[in-house]
Amino acid sequence: MIIYLHGFRSGPQSWKSRSLKARMDQLGLGDAFWGGQLPVSAHEAMALAEAQIARCSTPPTLVGSSLGGYYATCLAERHGLKAVLVNPAVLAPLSLSAYIGTQTHMYTGEAFDFTLDHVEQLRAIEPAAITLPERYWLMVETGDEVLDYRHAVARYPGARQTVLPGGDHSFTQWDKYLDLILQFAGLLK
Repeated sequence: MIIYLHGFRSGPQSWKSRSLKARMDQLGLGDAFWGGQLPVSAHEAMALAEAQIARCSTPPTLVGSSLGGYYATCLAERHGLKAVLVNPAVLAPLSLSAYIGTQTHMYTGEAFDFTLDHVEQLRAIEPAAITLPERYWLMVETGDEVLDYRHAVARYPGARQTVLPGGDHSFTQWDKYLDLILQFAGLLK
């Protein structure tokens, strides 16, 4: 099972979510994918993801992009799960503080308020340390214009790391890694 966690202001309509789901559909694995809309509240987003984890008959692999990478790390530490982290927001409480105010979902156009309480919720769930780094796969592009990839590289020492030159925050080489992600998750040989 893959649980895909999207980034801030994003959703299930993101091309990473859609392309991973499409590839899994092609391989007959579509039923092993979940990538729903996460609430703005970190507590609610974590509760929704944990409900999905609880439904799994075998341990799922988390795939998180940007803020979803932050959530994936929190969940992997809580539940001992494997996680693929794509340009993760490793300093989410700090980096998202700049976005306090009214924001707009990228795909729905819906406005929402992002508050100091949301930032504090992110701070409250942050794990103190990364344990068992071998269960993580960090994927970053050095051209990420939103987050400094070096923070992520430093946060996950000992983890499998794919650091690609250029690119941007969307992780432009995503489609090249779909089968490798499924292999990491144990869904493809």
